[in-house]
Amino acid sequence: MLLKLLGRFLRPHWRLLVGVVFFQLAQSLLSLWLPTLNADIIDNGVVKGDTNYILWVGAGMLGVTVLQVACSITAVYFGAKVAMRVGRDLRGAIFVKVGEFSEREVSAFGAPSLITRNTNDVQQVQMLVLMTCTLLISAPILAVGGIILALRQDIQLSWLIVVSVPVLLIAVSLIIVRMVPQFRLMQARIDKVNKVLREQLSGIRVVRAFVREDVEVRRFKQANEEVTETALRAGRLFALMFPIVMLVLNVSSVAVIWFGAFRIQDGSMQIGTLTAFLQYLMQILMAVMMATFMAVLIPRASVCADRISEVLNTESTVKSAATPVSVLETHGTVELVDASFAYPGAEQPVLSDVSFLARSGRTTAIIGSTGAGKTSLVNLIPRLFDATSGLVLVDGVDVAELEPDLLWSRIGLVPQKPYLFSGTVASNLRYGKPDATDDELWAALSVAQARDFVEAMPEQLEAPIAQGGTNVSGGQRQRLAIARALVKRPEIYVFDDSFSALDVATDARLRQALKREIADATFIIVAQRVSTIIDADQILVLEDGRIVGRGTHEELLETSETYAEIVSSQLTAEEAA
Repeated sequence: MLLKLLGRFLRPHWRLLVGVVFFQLAQSLLSLWLPTLNADIIDNGVVKGDTNYILWVGAGMLGVTVLQVACSITAVYFGAKVAMRVGRDLRGAIFVKVGEFSEREVSAFGAPSLITRNTNDVQQVQMLVLMTCTLLISAPILAVGGIILALRQDIQLSWLIVVSVPVLLIAVSLIIVRMVPQFRLMQARIDKVNKVLREQLSGIRVVRAFVREDVEVRRFKQANEEVTETALRAGRLFALMFPIVMLVLNVSSVAVIWFGAFRIQDGSMQIGTLTAFLQYLMQILMAVMMATFMAVLIPRASVCADRISEVLNTESTVKSAATPVSVLETHGTVELVDASFAYPGAEQPVLSDVSFLARSGRTTAIIGSTGAGKTSLVNLIPRLFDATSGLVLVDGVDVAELEPDLLWSRIGLVPQKPYLFSGTVASNLRYGKPDATDDELWAALSVAQARDFVEAMPEQLEAPIAQGGTNVSGGQRQRLAIARALVKRPEIYVFDDSFSALDVATDARLRQALKREIADATFIIVAQRVSTIIDADQILVLEDGRIVGRGTHEELLETSETYAEIVSSQLTAEEAA
Protein backbone atom coordinates (compact mmCIF):
# COMPACT_ATOMS: atom_id res chain seq x y z
CA MET A 1 0.00 0.00 0.00
CA LEU A 2 2.90 2.35 0.78
CA LEU A 3 4.49 1.89 -2.64
CA LYS A 4 1.15 2.32 -4.38
CA LEU A 5 0.43 5.53 -2.48
CA LEU A 6 3.91 6.96 -3.12
CA GLY A 7 3.73 6.01 -6.79
CA ARG A 8 0.45 7.86 -7.16
CA PHE A 9 1.63 11.07 -5.49
CA LEU A 10 5.25 11.08 -6.70
CA ARG A 11 4.32 10.70 -10.37
CA PRO A 12 3.44 14.40 -10.92
CA HIS A 13 6.88 15.43 -9.57
CA TRP A 14 9.03 13.17 -11.75
CA ARG A 15 11.18 16.06 -13.02
CA LEU A 16 12.28 16.92 -9.50
CA LEU A 17 12.90 13.23 -8.82
CA VAL A 18 15.16 13.05 -11.86
CA GLY A 19 17.13 15.97 -10.45
CA VAL A 20 17.39 14.24 -7.06
CA VAL A 21 18.65 11.01 -8.64
CA PHE A 22 21.17 12.85 -10.84
CA PHE A 23 22.74 14.86 -8.03
CA GLN A 24 22.67 11.93 -5.58
CA LEU A 25 24.40 9.79 -8.22
CA ALA A 26 27.02 12.48 -8.81
CA GLN A 27 27.61 12.94 -5.08
CA SER A 28 27.93 9.17 -4.53
CA LEU A 29 30.39 8.67 -7.42
CA LEU A 30 32.51 11.54 -6.15
CA SER A 31 32.49 9.97 -2.67
CA LEU A 32 33.71 6.69 -4.16
CA TRP A 33 36.47 8.45 -6.05
CA LEU A 34 37.98 10.24 -3.04
CA PRO A 35 39.52 7.14 -1.32
CA THR A 36 41.27 6.24 -4.57
CA LEU A 37 42.79 9.73 -4.79
CA ASN A 38 43.81 9.50 -1.15
CA ALA A 39 45.53 6.16 -1.75
CA ASP A 40 47.41 7.65 -4.73
CA ILE A 41 48.72 10.51 -2.59
CA ILE A 42 49.97 8.10 0.09
CA ASP A 43 51.51 5.55 -2.31
CA ASN A 44 52.84 7.88 -5.04
CA GLY A 45 53.37 11.15 -3.20
CA VAL A 46 54.19 10.57 0.44
CA VAL A 47 56.19 7.38 -0.09
CA LYS A 48 58.21 8.87 -2.98
CA GLY A 49 58.43 12.31 -1.40
CA ASP A 50 56.88 13.99 -4.47
CA THR A 51 55.56 17.30 -3.04
CA ASN A 52 54.23 18.60 -6.36
CA TYR A 53 52.20 15.43 -6.86
CA ILE A 54 50.76 15.75 -3.35
CA LEU A 55 49.77 19.37 -4.00
CA TRP A 56 48.17 18.68 -7.39
CA VAL A 57 46.25 15.62 -6.27
CA GLY A 58 45.35 17.33 -2.98
CA ALA A 59 43.94 20.30 -4.91
CA GLY A 60 41.97 17.85 -7.02
CA MET A 61 40.60 16.19 -3.86
CA LEU A 62 39.60 19.59 -2.51
CA GLY A 63 37.79 20.40 -5.76
CA VAL A 64 36.04 17.01 -5.72
CA THR A 65 34.98 17.64 -2.11
CA VAL A 66 33.54 21.07 -2.94
CA LEU A 67 31.69 19.60 -5.92
CA GLN A 68 30.43 16.75 -3.74
CA VAL A 69 29.08 19.21 -1.17
CA ALA A 70 27.36 21.24 -3.91
CA CYS A 71 25.73 18.10 -5.36
CA SER A 72 24.62 17.00 -1.89
CA ILE A 73 23.04 20.38 -1.10
CA THR A 74 21.26 20.47 -4.47
CA ALA A 75 19.98 16.91 -4.04
CA VAL A 76 18.65 17.70 -0.56
CA TYR A 77 16.98 20.87 -1.89
CA PHE A 78 15.19 18.98 -4.66
CA GLY A 79 14.33 16.15 -2.25
CA ALA A 80 12.82 18.59 0.23
CA LYS A 81 10.68 20.14 -2.54
CA VAL A 82 9.44 16.71 -3.56
CA ALA A 83 8.60 15.77 0.05
CA MET A 84 6.79 19.04 0.78
CA ARG A 85 4.77 18.81 -2.42
CA VAL A 86 3.80 15.20 -1.73
CA GLY A 87 2.68 16.24 1.76
CA ARG A 88 0.68 19.11 0.30
CA ASP A 89 -0.98 16.83 -2.27
CA LEU A 90 -1.79 14.18 0.34
CA ARG A 91 -3.42 16.68 2.69
CA GLY A 92 -5.39 18.17 -0.20
CA ALA A 93 -6.54 14.76 -1.42
CA ILE A 94 -7.68 13.70 2.06
CA PHE A 95 -9.50 16.99 2.60
CA VAL A 96 -11.33 16.73 -0.73
CA LYS A 97 -12.20 13.07 -0.12
CA VAL A 98 -13.57 13.74 3.36
CA GLY A 99 -15.61 16.59 1.88
CA GLU A 100 -17.32 14.02 -0.36
CA PHE A 101 -18.18 11.70 2.54
CA SER A 102 -21.70 11.41 3.83
CA GLU A 103 -22.49 11.54 7.53
CA ARG A 104 -22.15 7.76 7.60
CA GLU A 105 -18.47 7.71 6.54
CA VAL A 106 -17.52 10.64 8.78
CA SER A 107 -19.10 8.89 11.76
CA ALA A 108 -17.41 5.59 10.87
CA PHE A 109 -13.91 7.10 10.86
CA GLY A 110 -14.52 9.69 13.57
CA ALA A 111 -13.38 13.29 13.41
CA PRO A 112 -10.28 12.79 15.66
CA SER A 113 -9.01 9.96 13.48
CA LEU A 114 -9.55 11.94 10.28
CA ILE A 115 -7.63 14.88 11.76
CA THR A 116 -4.75 12.59 12.78
CA ARG A 117 -4.62 11.01 9.33
CA ASN A 118 -4.43 14.42 7.67
CA THR A 119 -1.71 15.72 10.00
CA ASN A 120 0.48 13.19 11.82
CA ASP A 121 0.09 10.36 9.29
CA VAL A 122 0.84 12.62 6.33
CA GLN A 123 3.86 13.99 8.19
CA GLN A 124 5.29 10.47 8.62
CA VAL A 125 4.89 9.69 4.91
CA GLN A 126 6.37 13.09 4.04
CA MET A 127 9.39 12.38 6.25
CA LEU A 128 9.89 9.03 4.52
CA VAL A 129 9.89 10.72 1.10
CA LEU A 130 12.45 13.26 2.31
CA MET A 131 14.73 10.58 3.74
CA THR A 132 14.30 8.45 0.63
CA CYS A 133 15.40 11.31 -1.60
CA THR A 134 18.40 12.16 0.58
CA LEU A 135 19.55 8.71 1.79
CA LEU A 136 18.01 5.74 0.03
CA ILE A 137 19.18 6.70 -3.48
CA SER A 138 22.82 7.16 -2.48
CA ALA A 139 22.95 4.17 -0.08
CA PRO A 140 22.81 1.37 -2.71
CA ILE A 141 25.24 3.26 -4.95
CA LEU A 142 27.73 3.61 -2.12
CA ALA A 143 27.25 0.00 -1.01
CA VAL A 144 27.60 -1.60 -4.45
CA GLY A 145 30.31 0.79 -5.63
CA GLY A 146 32.18 0.42 -2.35
CA ILE A 147 32.18 -3.36 -2.62
CA ILE A 148 33.48 -3.30 -6.21
CA LEU A 149 36.24 -0.79 -5.48
CA ALA A 150 37.20 -2.50 -2.19
CA LEU A 151 37.64 -5.78 -4.09
CA ARG A 152 39.82 -3.95 -6.62
CA GLN A 153 42.03 -2.75 -3.78
CA ASP A 154 42.50 -6.14 -2.09
CA ILE A 155 40.50 -9.34 -2.53
CA GLN A 156 42.03 -11.20 0.42
CA LEU A 157 40.50 -8.76 2.95
CA SER A 158 37.06 -9.00 1.31
CA TRP A 159 35.98 -11.69 3.79
CA LEU A 160 35.60 -8.89 6.32
CA ILE A 161 32.87 -7.37 4.14
CA VAL A 162 31.18 -10.77 3.81
CA VAL A 163 31.07 -11.05 7.62
CA SER A 164 30.35 -7.49 8.77
CA VAL A 165 27.53 -6.56 6.37
CA PRO A 166 25.28 -9.62 7.11
CA VAL A 167 25.92 -9.23 10.87
CA LEU A 168 24.77 -5.61 10.68
CA LEU A 169 21.72 -6.45 8.57
CA ILE A 170 20.59 -9.32 10.80
CA ALA A 171 21.00 -7.31 14.02
CA VAL A 172 19.07 -4.32 12.66
CA SER A 173 16.33 -6.50 11.10
CA LEU A 174 15.63 -8.16 14.45
CA ILE A 175 15.09 -4.74 16.01
CA ILE A 176 12.87 -3.45 13.19
CA VAL A 177 10.61 -6.53 13.29
CA ARG A 178 9.83 -5.73 16.92
CA MET A 179 9.28 -2.02 16.21
CA VAL A 180 6.53 -2.42 13.59
CA PRO A 181 3.73 -3.42 16.04
CA GLN A 182 4.70 -0.53 18.30
CA PHE A 183 4.35 1.98 15.48
CA ARG A 184 0.94 0.59 14.52
CA LEU A 185 -0.22 0.82 18.13
CA MET A 186 1.21 4.33 18.47
CA GLN A 187 -0.96 5.75 15.67
CA ALA A 188 -4.10 4.27 17.21
CA ARG A 189 -3.20 5.78 20.58
CA ILE A 190 -2.49 9.18 19.03
CA ASP A 191 -6.05 8.96 17.65
CA LYS A 192 -7.29 8.34 21.18
CA VAL A 193 -5.41 11.36 22.58
CA ASN A 194 -6.91 13.57 19.87
CA LYS A 195 -10.36 12.16 20.58
CA VAL A 196 -10.15 12.82 24.33
CA LEU A 197 -8.70 16.30 23.84
CA ARG A 198 -11.33 17.23 21.24
CA GLU A 199 -14.16 16.03 23.49
CA GLN A 200 -12.82 18.00 26.45
CA LEU A 201 -12.42 21.20 24.44
CA SER A 202 -15.85 20.88 22.82
CA GLY A 203 -17.57 19.98 26.07
CA ILE A 204 -15.65 22.26 28.42
CA ARG A 205 -18.86 23.90 29.68
CA VAL A 206 -20.42 20.54 30.52
CA VAL A 207 -17.21 19.43 32.23
CA ARG A 208 -17.20 22.52 34.44
CA ALA A 209 -20.93 22.42 35.07
CA PHE A 210 -20.68 18.90 36.48
CA VAL A 211 -17.35 19.58 38.23
CA ARG A 212 -15.64 16.78 36.28
CA GLU A 213 -12.29 18.49 35.71
CA ASP A 214 -10.40 15.93 37.82
CA VAL A 215 -12.05 13.01 36.01
CA GLU A 216 -11.21 14.47 32.60
CA VAL A 217 -7.63 15.20 33.67
CA ARG A 218 -7.23 11.56 34.71
CA ARG A 219 -8.82 10.42 31.46
CA PHE A 220 -6.42 12.50 29.38
CA LYS A 221 -3.49 11.44 31.57
CA GLN A 222 -4.28 7.79 30.91
CA ALA A 223 -4.46 8.31 27.14
CA ASN A 224 -1.29 10.40 27.24
CA GLU A 225 0.58 7.78 29.27
CA GLU A 226 -0.46 5.05 26.82
CA VAL A 227 1.10 7.00 23.96
CA THR A 228 4.19 7.68 26.07
CA GLU A 229 4.60 4.01 26.97
CA THR A 230 4.33 2.95 23.33
CA ALA A 231 6.75 5.66 22.22
CA LEU A 232 9.22 4.65 24.93
CA ARG A 233 9.08 0.99 23.89
CA ALA A 234 9.74 1.98 20.28
CA GLY A 235 12.42 4.44 21.44
CA ARG A 236 14.25 1.81 23.49
CA LEU A 237 14.39 -0.48 20.47
CA PHE A 238 15.53 2.42 18.31
CA ALA A 239 18.21 3.29 20.89
CA LEU A 240 19.72 -0.18 20.48
CA MET A 241 20.24 0.31 16.78
CA PHE A 242 23.01 2.89 16.68
CA PRO A 243 25.19 1.26 19.36
CA ILE A 244 24.98 -1.99 17.39
CA VAL A 245 25.83 -0.19 14.15
CA MET A 246 28.78 1.62 15.75
CA LEU A 247 30.00 -1.64 17.34
CA VAL A 248 30.03 -3.36 13.95
CA LEU A 249 31.72 -0.34 12.34
CA ASN A 250 34.45 -0.11 14.96
CA VAL A 251 35.11 -3.85 15.14
CA SER A 252 35.31 -3.96 11.34
CA SER A 253 37.77 -1.03 11.31
CA VAL A 254 39.98 -2.71 13.90
CA ALA A 255 39.85 -5.99 11.96
CA VAL A 256 40.87 -4.29 8.70
CA ILE A 257 43.81 -2.52 10.34
CA TRP A 258 44.82 -5.69 12.22
CA PHE A 259 44.83 -8.04 9.26
CA GLY A 260 46.02 -5.33 6.84
CA ALA A 261 49.05 -4.63 9.02
CA PHE A 262 50.29 -8.20 8.55
CA ARG A 263 49.92 -7.88 4.77
CA ILE A 264 51.81 -4.59 4.78
CA GLN A 265 54.51 -6.22 6.90
CA ASP A 266 55.06 -9.02 4.42
CA GLY A 267 55.01 -6.52 1.51
CA SER A 268 51.86 -7.83 -0.20
CA MET A 269 49.90 -4.63 0.46
CA GLN A 270 50.67 -0.89 0.46
CA ILE A 271 49.63 1.59 3.14
CA GLY A 272 47.54 3.62 0.66
CA THR A 273 45.70 0.48 -0.41
CA LEU A 274 44.92 -0.36 3.22
CA THR A 275 43.66 3.19 3.82
CA ALA A 276 41.44 3.06 0.71
CA PHE A 277 40.06 -0.38 1.66
CA LEU A 278 39.26 0.88 5.14
CA GLN A 279 37.44 3.93 3.72
CA TYR A 280 35.48 1.79 1.29
CA LEU A 281 34.48 -0.57 4.10
CA MET A 282 33.31 2.42 6.12
CA GLN A 283 31.30 3.66 3.14
CA ILE A 284 29.71 0.26 2.70
CA LEU A 285 28.75 0.00 6.34
CA MET A 286 27.58 3.62 6.42
CA ALA A 287 25.39 2.88 3.39
CA VAL A 288 23.96 -0.11 5.24
CA MET A 289 23.40 2.12 8.29
CA MET A 290 21.56 4.68 6.13
CA ALA A 291 19.43 1.87 4.73
CA THR A 292 18.67 0.67 8.25
CA PHE A 293 17.69 4.20 9.26
CA MET A 294 15.28 4.16 6.34
CA ALA A 295 14.09 0.77 7.48
CA VAL A 296 13.13 2.34 10.81
CA LEU A 297 11.02 4.98 9.05
CA ILE A 298 9.38 2.58 6.61
CA PRO A 299 7.30 0.55 9.12
CA ARG A 300 5.71 3.62 10.70
CA ALA A 301 5.23 5.30 7.33
CA SER A 302 3.69 2.07 6.03
CA VAL A 303 1.16 2.04 8.86
CA CYS A 304 0.35 5.69 8.16
CA ALA A 305 0.08 5.02 4.41
CA ASP A 306 -2.44 2.24 5.11
CA ARG A 307 -4.53 4.64 7.20
CA ILE A 308 -4.35 7.36 4.54
CA SER A 309 -5.21 4.90 1.77
CA GLU A 310 -8.17 3.67 3.81
CA VAL A 311 -9.62 7.18 3.66
CA LEU A 312 -8.76 7.77 -0.01
CA ASN A 313 -10.15 4.38 -1.09
CA THR A 314 -13.42 4.70 0.85
CA GLU A 315 -16.31 5.53 -1.43
CA SER A 316 -19.15 7.63 -0.13
CA THR A 317 -22.44 5.83 0.23
CA VAL A 318 -24.03 8.94 -1.29
CA LYS A 319 -22.82 8.68 -4.88
CA SER A 320 -23.57 10.86 -7.88
CA ALA A 321 -25.46 9.31 -10.77
CA ALA A 322 -23.51 8.31 -13.89
CA THR A 323 -25.40 10.93 -15.90
CA PRO A 324 -26.87 13.30 -13.31
CA VAL A 325 -29.73 15.67 -14.09
CA SER A 326 -28.21 19.16 -14.37
CA VAL A 327 -31.37 21.14 -15.21
CA LEU A 328 -34.36 21.32 -12.91
CA GLU A 329 -37.66 23.14 -13.15
CA THR A 330 -38.06 25.65 -10.36
CA HIS A 331 -41.14 24.57 -8.40
CA GLY A 332 -39.68 23.61 -5.05
CA THR A 333 -41.87 20.53 -4.69
CA VAL A 334 -40.60 17.88 -2.27
CA GLU A 335 -42.15 14.42 -2.24
CA LEU A 336 -41.31 11.22 -0.37
CA VAL A 337 -42.77 7.97 -1.66
CA ASP A 338 -42.61 4.98 0.72
CA ALA A 339 -39.19 6.16 1.93
CA SER A 340 -37.44 4.07 4.55
CA PHE A 341 -34.06 4.51 6.18
CA ALA A 342 -31.92 2.34 8.46
CA TYR A 343 -28.44 2.85 9.82
CA PRO A 344 -25.91 0.11 8.98
CA GLY A 345 -26.16 -2.78 11.41
CA ALA A 346 -29.33 -1.46 13.05
CA GLU A 347 -32.00 -4.02 13.94
CA GLN A 348 -34.89 -1.67 13.18
CA PRO A 349 -35.20 1.07 10.53
CA VAL A 350 -35.32 4.67 11.72
CA LEU A 351 -37.99 5.50 9.09
CA SER A 352 -40.53 3.18 7.53
CA ASP A 353 -42.76 3.82 4.49
CA VAL A 354 -42.87 7.59 4.85
CA SER A 355 -44.86 9.38 2.15
CA PHE A 356 -45.84 13.03 1.89
CA LEU A 357 -45.90 15.93 -0.54
CA ALA A 358 -44.66 19.44 0.27
CA ARG A 359 -45.61 22.14 -2.24
CA SER A 360 -44.26 25.61 -2.82
CA GLY A 361 -46.03 28.38 -0.93
CA ARG A 362 -47.09 25.95 1.76
CA THR A 363 -45.65 25.04 5.16
CA THR A 364 -45.16 21.38 6.06
CA ALA A 365 -44.44 20.77 9.73
CA ILE A 366 -43.08 17.59 11.32
CA ILE A 367 -43.61 16.86 14.99
CA GLY A 368 -43.07 13.86 17.20
CA SER A 369 -41.44 12.62 20.33
CA THR A 370 -37.68 12.42 20.80
CA GLY A 371 -36.25 9.62 18.67
CA ALA A 372 -39.23 9.51 16.33
CA GLY A 373 -36.95 10.05 13.28
CA LYS A 374 -37.65 13.71 12.51
CA THR A 375 -34.03 14.74 11.85
CA SER A 376 -33.36 11.56 9.87
CA LEU A 377 -36.37 12.38 7.72
CA VAL A 378 -35.29 15.92 6.80
CA ASN A 379 -31.71 14.72 6.22
CA LEU A 380 -32.99 12.62 3.32
CA ILE A 381 -34.09 15.74 1.42
CA PRO A 382 -30.63 17.37 0.93
CA ARG A 383 -29.27 13.80 0.60
CA LEU A 384 -27.09 13.82 3.68
CA PHE A 385 -28.16 10.17 3.76
CA ASP A 386 -29.67 8.04 1.02
CA ALA A 387 -33.00 6.34 1.64
CA THR A 388 -32.54 2.59 1.94
CA SER A 389 -35.79 2.11 0.03
CA GLY A 390 -38.44 4.26 -1.58
CA LEU A 391 -38.00 7.59 -3.34
CA VAL A 392 -37.12 11.15 -2.34
CA LEU A 393 -38.15 13.53 -5.13
CA VAL A 394 -37.41 17.21 -5.67
CA ASP A 395 -39.50 18.73 -8.45
CA GLY A 396 -40.37 15.21 -9.56
CA VAL A 397 -36.74 14.04 -9.90
CA ASP A 398 -35.16 11.48 -7.60
CA VAL A 399 -32.46 13.26 -5.53
CA ALA A 400 -30.10 10.36 -6.34
CA GLU A 401 -30.33 11.33 -10.01
CA LEU A 402 -29.72 15.05 -9.43
CA GLU A 403 -26.36 16.73 -9.72
CA PRO A 404 -25.37 17.31 -6.05
CA ASP A 405 -24.52 21.00 -6.46
CA LEU A 406 -27.85 21.61 -8.20
CA LEU A 407 -29.76 19.89 -5.40
CA TRP A 408 -27.93 21.75 -2.63
CA SER A 409 -28.36 25.09 -4.41
CA ARG A 410 -32.14 24.65 -4.20
CA ILE A 411 -32.18 23.91 -0.45
CA GLY A 412 -31.59 26.21 2.50
CA LEU A 413 -30.89 23.97 5.50
CA VAL A 414 -30.82 25.16 9.10
CA PRO A 415 -29.64 22.12 11.11
CA GLN A 416 -30.70 21.17 14.61
CA LYS A 417 -27.32 22.29 15.94
CA PRO A 418 -26.50 25.44 13.96
CA TYR A 419 -22.80 25.86 13.26
CA LEU A 420 -21.08 29.16 12.58
CA PHE A 421 -17.60 29.41 11.09
CA SER A 422 -14.78 31.54 12.44
CA GLY A 423 -14.84 34.92 10.73
CA THR A 424 -17.39 37.70 10.90
CA VAL A 425 -21.15 37.99 10.90
CA ALA A 426 -21.01 39.03 7.23
CA SER A 427 -18.74 36.14 6.16
CA ASN A 428 -21.10 33.66 7.80
CA LEU A 429 -24.20 35.18 6.21
CA ARG A 430 -22.55 35.19 2.77
CA TYR A 431 -21.65 31.51 3.06
CA GLY A 432 -24.37 30.49 0.60
CA LYS A 433 -24.23 33.66 -1.52
CA PRO A 434 -20.75 35.23 -1.60
CA ASP A 435 -21.88 38.24 -3.67
CA ALA A 436 -24.74 39.26 -1.34
CA THR A 437 -24.87 43.01 -0.61
CA ASP A 438 -24.97 44.54 2.85
CA ASP A 439 -28.60 45.51 2.27
CA GLU A 440 -29.47 41.86 1.62
CA LEU A 441 -27.68 40.84 4.81
CA TRP A 442 -29.56 43.41 6.91
CA ALA A 443 -32.86 42.35 5.32
CA ALA A 444 -32.19 38.70 6.22
CA LEU A 445 -31.18 39.68 9.74
CA SER A 446 -34.42 41.64 10.13
CA VAL A 447 -36.53 38.67 9.11
CA ALA A 448 -34.52 36.35 11.40
CA GLN A 449 -35.06 38.76 14.33
CA ALA A 450 -31.28 39.16 14.60
CA ARG A 451 -30.86 42.76 13.50
CA ASP A 452 -31.14 44.22 16.98
CA PHE A 453 -28.25 42.33 18.56
CA VAL A 454 -26.04 42.64 15.46
CA GLU A 455 -26.57 46.42 15.42
CA ALA A 456 -25.64 46.46 19.11
CA MET A 457 -22.24 44.95 18.32
CA PRO A 458 -19.50 47.59 17.86
CA GLU A 459 -18.41 46.20 14.46
CA GLN A 460 -21.97 45.21 13.40
CA LEU A 461 -21.65 43.10 10.21
CA GLU A 462 -17.89 42.87 10.72
CA ALA A 463 -18.26 41.66 14.30
CA PRO A 464 -16.01 38.63 14.89
CA ILE A 465 -17.53 35.16 15.22
CA ALA A 466 -15.54 32.44 16.96
CA GLN A 467 -15.33 28.91 15.61
CA GLY A 468 -18.69 27.23 16.14
CA GLY A 469 -20.23 30.57 17.15
CA THR A 470 -19.20 30.07 20.76
CA ASN A 471 -19.00 33.82 21.41
CA VAL A 472 -22.76 34.30 20.84
CA SER A 473 -25.68 32.77 22.69
CA GLY A 474 -27.61 29.73 21.50
CA GLY A 475 -30.59 31.83 20.41
CA GLN A 476 -28.37 34.30 18.56
CA ARG A 477 -26.58 31.42 16.86
CA GLN A 478 -29.89 29.97 15.68
CA ARG A 479 -31.08 33.31 14.32
CA LEU A 480 -27.80 33.90 12.46
CA ALA A 481 -28.09 30.42 10.94
CA ILE A 482 -31.64 31.22 9.81
CA ALA A 483 -30.46 34.53 8.32
CA ARG A 484 -27.70 32.65 6.47
CA ALA A 485 -30.32 30.42 4.84
CA LEU A 486 -32.49 33.45 3.95
CA VAL A 487 -29.59 35.24 2.23
CA LYS A 488 -29.21 32.24 -0.07
CA ARG A 489 -32.83 32.64 -1.29
CA PRO A 490 -33.43 28.94 -2.11
CA GLU A 491 -36.67 27.41 -3.34
CA ILE A 492 -36.85 24.96 -0.43
CA TYR A 493 -36.30 25.78 3.24
CA VAL A 494 -35.65 22.97 5.70
CA PHE A 495 -35.62 24.05 9.37
CA ASP A 496 -34.70 21.23 11.74
CA ASP A 497 -35.92 22.34 15.17
CA SER A 498 -34.40 25.76 14.52
CA PHE A 499 -36.58 27.69 17.00
CA SER A 500 -35.84 25.65 20.13
CA ALA A 501 -33.55 28.27 21.69
CA LEU A 502 -35.97 31.16 21.06
CA ASP A 503 -38.52 32.49 23.49
CA VAL A 504 -42.19 32.28 22.52
CA ALA A 505 -42.48 35.98 21.57
CA THR A 506 -39.39 35.91 19.32
CA ASP A 507 -40.56 32.62 17.85
CA ALA A 508 -43.92 34.19 16.93
CA ARG A 509 -42.35 37.31 15.38
CA LEU A 510 -39.92 35.19 13.38
CA ARG A 511 -42.69 32.96 12.03
CA GLN A 512 -44.75 35.95 10.97
CA ALA A 513 -41.76 37.52 9.21
CA LEU A 514 -40.92 34.24 7.49
CA LYS A 515 -44.49 33.85 6.27
CA ARG A 516 -44.19 37.16 4.43
CA GLU A 517 -40.59 36.68 3.25
CA ILE A 518 -40.77 33.14 1.84
CA ALA A 519 -44.41 33.02 0.81
CA ASP A 520 -43.56 31.40 -2.56
CA ALA A 521 -41.05 28.87 -1.23
CA THR A 522 -41.51 25.36 0.12
CA PHE A 523 -41.15 25.48 3.88
CA ILE A 524 -40.45 22.26 5.82
CA ILE A 525 -40.07 22.70 9.55
CA VAL A 526 -39.29 20.27 12.38
CA ALA A 527 -40.39 21.50 15.79
CA GLN A 528 -40.90 20.36 19.34
CA ARG A 529 -43.32 23.15 20.33
CA VAL A 530 -46.85 22.99 19.03
CA SER A 531 -47.06 26.79 19.08
CA THR A 532 -44.33 26.90 16.39
CA ILE A 533 -46.29 24.79 13.88
CA ILE A 534 -49.89 25.57 14.83
CA ASP A 535 -50.47 27.60 11.63
CA ALA A 536 -48.80 25.08 9.26
CA ASP A 537 -50.71 24.03 6.15
CA GLN A 538 -49.82 20.40 6.77
CA ILE A 539 -48.60 18.75 9.97
CA LEU A 540 -47.04 15.29 9.93
CA VAL A 541 -47.00 13.38 13.22
CA LEU A 542 -44.11 10.91 13.46
CA GLU A 543 -44.01 8.01 15.89
CA ASP A 544 -41.35 5.27 15.77
CA GLY A 545 -40.37 6.32 12.24
CA ARG A 546 -43.90 6.17 10.82
CA ILE A 547 -46.42 8.87 9.98
CA VAL A 548 -49.33 8.30 12.35
CA GLY A 549 -51.14 11.58 11.72
CA ARG A 550 -51.53 14.05 8.88
CA GLY A 551 -53.53 17.27 8.55
CA THR A 552 -53.93 20.75 9.98
CA HIS A 553 -53.83 21.52 13.70
CA GLU A 554 -57.60 21.39 14.05
CA GLU A 555 -57.91 18.17 12.03
CA LEU A 556 -55.21 16.39 14.00
CA LEU A 557 -56.78 17.32 17.33
CA GLU A 558 -59.80 15.28 16.26
CA THR A 559 -58.12 12.44 14.36
CA SER A 560 -54.70 11.83 15.96
CA GLU A 561 -54.43 10.63 19.54
CA THR A 562 -50.64 11.06 19.48
CA TYR A 563 -50.92 14.69 18.40
CA ALA A 564 -53.61 15.39 20.95
CA GLU A 565 -51.33 14.04 23.70
CA ILE A 566 -48.49 16.31 22.53
CA VAL A 567 -50.82 19.31 22.49
CA SER A 568 -52.26 18.57 25.91
CA SER A 569 -48.77 18.26 27.37
CA GLN A 570 -47.80 21.73 26.08
CA LEU A 571 -50.90 23.90 25.80
CA THR A 572 -53.83 24.70 28.00
CA ALA A 573 -57.29 23.93 26.70
CA GLU A 574 -57.83 27.60 25.85
CA GLU A 575 -54.56 27.83 23.89
CA ALA A 576 -55.30 24.63 22.02
CA ALA A 577 -58.70 25.94 21.02
